[in-house]
Amino acid sequence: MYEERPSRLEGAVVWTRTLDARPGAVHPVLPDGCMDLLWADGRLLVAGPDTHAHTADGDLALVYAGVRFAPGTAPAYLGVPAHELRDQRVELADIWGGGEARRLTERIDEAADRVAELEAVALHRAAVAGPPDPLLGEVVRRLEAGATVAGAADAIGLGTRQLHRRSLDAFGYGPKTLARVLRLQRALTLVRAGVPYAEAALAAGCADQAHLAREMRDLAGITLGAYSASANSETPQPSGSRITA
Repeated sequence: MYEERPSRLEGAVVWTRTLDARPGAVHPVLPDGCMDLLWADGRLLVAGPDTHAHTADGDLALVYAGVRFAPGTAPAYLGVPAHELRDQRVELADIWGGGEARRLTERIDEAADRVAELEAVALHRAAVAGPPDPLLGEVVRRLEAGATVAGAADAIGLGTRQLHRRSLDAFGYGPKTLARVLRLQRALTLVRAGVPYAEAALAAGCADQAHLAREMRDLAGITLGAYSASANSETPQPSGSRITA
């Protein structure tokens, strides 16, 4: 079972998930431009930004709590450039040190409401770190609205090379990849709502259904039909919830 709610941290979402232990019940996590702070059966981890579908290998935890940060914000809070964590799931101890990670793990393990305690950790880090780069937040908003990378760069007064360098630290990859990921997520939101593939493709900013199908294969590793079947199953993998081994 998966549940989520808006976080008290602006733009973030807090979520919990209890996994079905049956074989085949866990679905790949699709790229969404986000990073997550995770508690997984007594482990604290950070899920970096994905450029392709992530499928957990090894033994899965059965109970998770997570804070999913808005695109581009987590590196400022966590103190690590996003590109260093791209396509990875990393122990928090490797970022904040073993002593701090053990202290926080014990605190969350013993909490009556683990997701609220994990959210409190994120809120504290955000208060200490200060706000993330507002220019990159504007880039996200413009790309989510369908702007081109050049258009977004012009709007915030950065050259495309400057934007690319800053995007690596904030998002883990360049703005063109971010634009593709956000466009795919727009399309999949429409597909989950029952919009036909061709209409969803055009509304999201793809040239046509074939274009969306190629993006789906490249970024998600599955077909639109397979995704729809998963989304309509009893145990779909929610977009953005970073289940990990």
